[in-house]
Amino acid sequence: MFELLDPAPDFTLPATGDATITLSDMRPSPVVLFFYPRDNTPGCTKEAIGFTEALAEFDALGVKIIGISKDDMASHEKFVAKKELGMPLVSDAEGDACERYGVWKEKKMYGKTFMGIERSTFLIDAEGRVAAMWRKVKVDGHVAEVLEAAKAL
Repeated sequence: MFELLDPAPDFTLPATGDATITLSDMRPSPVVLFFYPRDNTPGCTKEAIGFTEALAEFDALGVKIIGISKDDMASHEKFVAKKELGMPLVSDAEGDACERYGVWKEKKMYGKTFMGIERSTFLIDAEGRVAAMWRKVKVDGHVAEVLEAAKAL
């Protein structure tokens, strides 16, 4: 597991809009990387819309936003179109990035135990280091908190 100021684990993955995103290619732009459990679910939708609504403020800071889950590209494309999301969504179908960021966890819901993505966000600075991280994210107020941290870079 990595700590603050460690290099962010790099990845190259397919993204919406027929793109491929390599995290290290985003430098020197800072990046907000938000991992979320599943497309078109209430919390994930609220979080993605929150980042979309704040996009102009992040853009003004030169900060790129990327959403990532294990959903496939067809699901991501539908989610982006249906909710008019403004940031690329990346498919980590194999789960490599989820493992490297430590977000693939055992979860419990309704008495059942299963593996899933723990909602987490990472702010990566211009040098590609982890400047801030939020684990077990609660959606309410989260985007504003990430924006404040981005302003402090």
